[in-house]
Amino acid sequence: MAFAVGTALNLGLVVAQVVYGLAAHSVALLADAAHNFGDVLALLLAWGAAWMGQRLPSARRTYGWGRGTILAALVNAVVLLIGVGAIGVEAVHRLQAPAPVSGGMVIAVGLLGIAVNGVTAWLFSRGHDDLNIRAAFLHMAGDAAVSLGVVLAAGAIMATGWVWLDPVASLAIVVVIVIGTWGVLRDAVNLSLDGVPGQISHAEVARYLAGLDGVEEVHDLHIWALSTTHIALTAHLVRAETADDQGLIQAAVRGLHERFAIDHATVQVETRASAAACRLRPAEVI
Repeated sequence: MAFAVGTALNLGLVVAQVVYGLAAHSVALLADAAHNFGDVLALLLAWGAAWMGQRLPSARRTYGWGRGTILAALVNAVVLLIGVGAIGVEAVHRLQAPAPVSGGMVIAVGLLGIAVNGVTAWLFSRGHDDLNIRAAFLHMAGDAAVSLGVVLAAGAIMATGWVWLDPVASLAIVVVIVIGTWGVLRDAVNLSLDGVPGQISHAEVARYLAGLDGVEEVHDLHIWALSTTHIALTAHLVRAETADDQGLIQAAVRGLHERFAIDHATVQVETRASAAACRLRPAEVI
């Protein structure tokens, strides 16, 4: 329900900001509309991720559909960067040839933006254990602050008559969007290439596994994302001789989940002799 309400509110806000931004000749309002359209995409992404997470694996898609959330994040970031790029170009043109701005109209729509983003943030103010929900909350709360910036710029224009403040404010909004979106783009590209998720330290995981009882070596350690919320791992653990291998595997899997939130771990135990023959032992071998 929160996703549906939040998406509907933000989509209505985008339409209002585009209509009144064009009517008021406000590039700042149009920039905020582009930002809020990104919010709609972000909410749909989080909504889709929640839905995809409920789909069961199949014989063809043995990991399910969770990886689609990574692809969605990548597309979301690229589309948003293209949109704000166009706004940035228009803002530069407006700086060279400033146009009158209807400050009162901009303030009214900006206040609407603060209200919509504030209500949406409140809808996602609980459930922060879910990273998708937490990201949606932070995104909406930040956007309420951006809308406040638009309102302040319009107020300053009304007080001073400096119409160049509108394109300057739009450029500032573009910078904020690019900074925030660049991190999403970087993380999405990293995850799509099976990189180690940013919140996980490969070295720390390796040290933890090497410190387990009887483990002499760790190799073929791989950590990657199954989705934006689930992490997988495979590793070979070497011990002097076969002992309680099942106990070691269970302890490793439990510790990986508790310490690093890695919830899909596959661990293989090898003796010294089998490790010597393991073709995956060299660090440069995948």
